Amino acid sequence: MSFIKRALYCSVSAITLVGIAATAQAQGGADAEEDIEEIVITGIKGSLRQAIQTKRNSDAFIEAINAEDIGKFPDKNVAEALQRVPGIVINREFGEGERVALRGTAPSLTRTLFNGASVATADWFVLEQLSATRAFNYLTLPSEIVGQLQVYKSPTADLDEGGLGGSIDVITRKPLDQADTLSISASVQGAYSELRESLDPQASGFISWKNDADTFGIMVGGVYQERDIRRDGIEVLGYFETDKAPGLEVPSLIGSALFLQERKREGGNIAIQYRPDDSLEINLTGLYSRFDADNYNQNYLAWFTNALGGDSELIDTTVQGNTVVAGTVTRPTAGFGAVFDAIDRDAVSETYVADFDAVYRPNDDWELHFKVGYTAAQGDTTNQPFFEAQTQTGFTFDLRGDAPAVNFLDIDPTDPAALDVFGFASLHEITNVDDEFYIFADAERFLDMGVLKSVKFGGKFSEHNRETRFNISLFGNFFLNLLNTGCNGGPCSTPFFAGEQLPSNFAENIAAPGSLTNYVQIDRQVLRDTFFAQPAANRERIPFIGNNFDVTERVYAGYVKGDLEGDNWRGNIGVRVVHTEQSSTGELTGVGGSQTSLLGNFDFVTVDRTYTDVLPSINLAYDLRDDLVLRVAAARTIARADYTQIAPQTALNPGALSGTGGNPDIDPFRADQYDISIEWYPNPDEYLAVAFYYKDIQSFIINQTLQEIQQVETSSPSLERCTSAGNPNNPALFNCLFDVTRPVNGAGGRNQGIEISGLKQLGYGFGLQANYTYTDSNIPGSSDHVANASLFYEDDRFSARAAYNYRSDFFINIDRGSELNQKAFGSLDASISYNLTNGVSLTIDAINLTNEKIEQFAGDEFRPRAIFDNGRTFFFGARFKY
Repeated sequence: MSFIKRALYCSVSAITLVGIAATAQAQGGADAEEDIEEIVITGIKGSLRQAIQTKRNSDAFIEAINAEDIGKFPDKNVAEALQRVPGIVINREFGEGERVALRGTAPSLTRTLFNGASVATADWFVLEQLSATRAFNYLTLPSEIVGQLQVYKSPTADLDEGGLGGSIDVITRKPLDQADTLSISASVQGAYSELRESLDPQASGFISWKNDADTFGIMVGGVYQERDIRRDGIEVLGYFETDKAPGLEVPSLIGSALFLQERKREGGNIAIQYRPDDSLEINLTGLYSRFDADNYNQNYLAWFTNALGGDSELIDTTVQGNTVVAGTVTRPTAGFGAVFDAIDRDAVSETYVADFDAVYRPNDDWELHFKVGYTAAQGDTTNQPFFEAQTQTGFTFDLRGDAPAVNFLDIDPTDPAALDVFGFASLHEITNVDDEFYIFADAERFLDMGVLKSVKFGGKFSEHNRETRFNISLFGNFFLNLLNTGCNGGPCSTPFFAGEQLPSNFAENIAAPGSLTNYVQIDRQVLRDTFFAQPAANRERIPFIGNNFDVTERVYAGYVKGDLEGDNWRGNIGVRVVHTEQSSTGELTGVGGSQTSLLGNFDFVTVDRTYTDVLPSINLAYDLRDDLVLRVAAARTIARADYTQIAPQTALNPGALSGTGGNPDIDPFRADQYDISIEWYPNPDEYLAVAFYYKDIQSFIINQTLQEIQQVETSSPSLERCTSAGNPNNPALFNCLFDVTRPVNGAGGRNQGIEISGLKQLGYGFGLQANYTYTDSNIPGSSDHVANASLFYEDDRFSARAAYNYRSDFFINIDRGSELNQKAFGSLDASISYNLTNGVSLTIDAINLTNEKIEQFAGDEFRPRAIFDNGRTFFFGARFKY
């Protein structure tokens, strides 16, 4: 069905729905809508009323959250607030929301804007730093700096392209919007992380001033938050085929992981606003945010790939499907059965925005708009001390319980001497730089030509750059010198680094009988002191070939949009034309490359390409009655591939013999989308809405895993899949058979669903806000069922809110050569506030009150991948307003 035919079909369907809805409600709702501007309501009810008003009056499909509403949630960043919006989901893999996904699409297909323009992003976690997605990391945006969030589910011609699922505009506060000449607010809290048993400070505040003439104002805001976290995990790091079990897959590694992190978020924003009269308005906005995320991960693992790649045998097996789910791996004499990894990371993410925005109205007929800005972000792991010890042991394993079970047959994991081989050490560095320069120019001509009320047109240029660098310490210089003389002048061994045993309550919420719940830790400070005490020449780093790339995108866009209005209806129609010039540079690794290094052969590759997209859009809203709105929309949308997907590069995981790579020739996601909704507004404080959406996606980007020979530096190669590279300058260099996953353009498909949302005042100060979304989609990250419900109470002194969020199981991606899925997850959060005076309130907030765990699996639930416990977090403190 063509684009126009589908749009007409949606309109006809909408009229049918309206007929049904209209007969279900008496005509007496004509007087329901009040003059909202004359009513001043604050708190939860006031902010929800403003959000309803934004939704009600919009031409497009828009949801909104207002600042005071965010302040009432137990949310420390914008992602946590956004999860309350219909169709939005987040994932708390580390206990706090970082990215959002909208309407059944992946997080990288949701576009985030900052005051209507791009905002750069970079990540704190090493895997995300290397994957370099377009998904914005909301950890850098504390919710305190936000004035309003607008979620665009249908595009307009003047809205930046790039969101297949939709776009989110983060709008900061402005000083001339404040009611008082001088406004001051602040909050002070303590954050208690249950698993870490840590109490940490949280503080935020802003001050706003404007002159008496209401023509000039300045606002400055800031936030400082610390939070020490702990995550307990039991993991299966992939599955692989082995000739010890022909035709079957066995786990690659099974481990028990303790993750510790010290988070510190600090930042601020400034807004300068000048509005001398109604004809001119100038806004200067700046943002700085820094997220320190130093972390330490320890994992004691049964090493299937190495043991079975040597001379171990697999006996006493139990098979389910194509997977060996229980059995015994005998002790190897060539190879290792156990491996211990301790990885300390100095990690940080920073974001900067500087924006100039001017609106000039020379007369009643014209409005001119100019915007220019620069945004940058950096996400670095500046140091990564990595310790690995091994030993020869057999083990039994069983995946059939509530959690994977492992029993080492020949060693005691609580004894550091059991790990008798100090197998590897490194001191790597990963850096990411993301930046964009943008410039907009728009003009709007107001008309009185029947239903055409105005014509808006304009253009935009942007240049976006993404750079990823992976620099590694050398095996010979760093590890061998450390091994031989690095520990007080003598050889290094595991006992030298040994620390305490695991916490006594490790994994108590996720372990099953037989799970490994105790082992000796590596002392973090001893590890750092020893590694950084090595001579500078030993710590010298070189580029890790295959993991470095640059992507530059120059985008030229122009649009024209007409605003329409008739009797009881309004809308807009337009078209956006976007020309993209893409240049990507990287390193292709593999045997036979023309370039050589100590890490193998490679080729420098630069790929240039261009493509142009024409993106029509139409949004219409019809007031069937004063309290009943029919809304329809149709548009063509695109979403560009992640940067790492379009870079000619290959990133390898030698331990699992897997890797990921790019493909600079893949096309963007492209889709035609159609929306229809019926919305009932019985009064300014309540609504009920039903929305249908359909996305006809012409070009999916999917991952394909193939086997490739890659060169890698390792001291413990899998003899089953690796042979010596024969490099006399580096005997640790091997040619290994890797399972490498690269993106390709697959067949098209659909993404369709229904959203039901509403807000009901229950009386006596109580209210209920709820939504449910059903999505039929096969895009990674999509849950079929998503539900949110918030019960709140508010009076002059006391307010409380309990919010429950649920998402069904979903496919994450291809990871380590196999599917990675996550089971259904629900979480209950709550907040309580008590007003001591008009300007002082006490607060208590809680996250994950039901102490839910995250469970992941590989395609089938009998193939577990991970079980994570992040515990509960509590906040208590006070808010001040003047």
